[in-house]
Amino acid sequence: MDKETTLAGSTDSQLVNDVLTSFFDRSQSRAEALHRAYRFLWERLEAAATGGKRFRPHLVMSVYGLLGGTDRTTAATVAASFELLHTALLVHDDVVDRDFSRRGVPNVSGTYRQLAEAQGNSPERAEHAGFSVGVIAGDLALSNAYRLLGEIDTDPATRRRLGDLLDEAIFASAAGELLDVLAPLDPTPQPVDEVLTMARLKTAVYSFEAPLQAGAVLAGAGDRLVDVLGEFGRCIGTAYQVADDLIGVFGDESRTGKVGWGDLREGKHTVLMSHAAEQPQWPRISELLSTPGLSASGAAEIRELLIESGARDRSVQLAADFTDRADQCLLDPCVPPELRDGLGSLPGVVTERLSA
Repeated sequence: MDKETTLAGSTDSQLVNDVLTSFFDRSQSRAEALHRAYRFLWERLEAAATGGKRFRPHLVMSVYGLLGGTDRTTAATVAASFELLHTALLVHDDVVDRDFSRRGVPNVSGTYRQLAEAQGNSPERAEHAGFSVGVIAGDLALSNAYRLLGEIDTDPATRRRLGDLLDEAIFASAAGELLDVLAPLDPTPQPVDEVLTMARLKTAVYSFEAPLQAGAVLAGAGDRLVDVLGEFGRCIGTAYQVADDLIGVFGDESRTGKVGWGDLREGKHTVLMSHAAEQPQWPRISELLSTPGLSASGAAEIRELLIESGARDRSVQLAADFTDRADQCLLDPCVPPELRDGLGSLPGVVTERLSA
């Protein structure tokens, strides 16, 4: 069964796209009334929000529908607010990571760096301009995620609960981003639990927990079910991140589209490294990781050492354990059979990634 159609149908996806298109059309018209350069920024922001998998909206729409919700337009607006949040975090993350492209094309910062360079500015000034506009664009997407949520037609209590979920997603993501920025300053990898906490805060809350819970809240679900869906999202989101980290090192480049040693070259702190740091192979791994411009051969040696140390097997098992815990959440008596069946494919998404 295809995971995209399992989570939400094409009609739901089109509804979310329609909400976002209408939002950007209105925003671009408002912006042009102030300055044509401002409209261009909004056009770049819309481009940044286009072309993704719409995974978070899928979760909102799916849970809402599986729980009997019928106002798909309102649900699509809630779903679109989470997609705007996702866009904001990606734009800001590119600034933090000093990246100028995404999906192989210039991102918001990259576009404005190119414009500045074309005007004859120095590379340093062009880079600063690009990152500055990236901050502005991310701020706009972030604030308008709240604006979109404020447009839904629902009762005050539901609106407040949805606002709390969006706020918690943003609050947790900021904490996770902070920990991610601080982690590389310490050359010693953190314990596994700390790395998992960082992953949950940075990714799992806004990508899994909050969208799942938002769909349930909008459908009028009780507190117990909302809590169970949060725990399910926490487990599956953590498993997904561990699997993603494994792919970043061991994934088949022809299938993933990622450079096989990109995460290693960045010195990314993952559970792989936390496990390896406890083993005799760590001094050599650490030495290779500190090599400027890590080569393909160096990355291959690190991969061999990670396998030899047992770090890969332990990380694979960790992802499997969290997937199993997610499965157990769906067995809670408060989860309706339709919802259990509808969400049952999500753990399989992690399994697929582990085999990538």
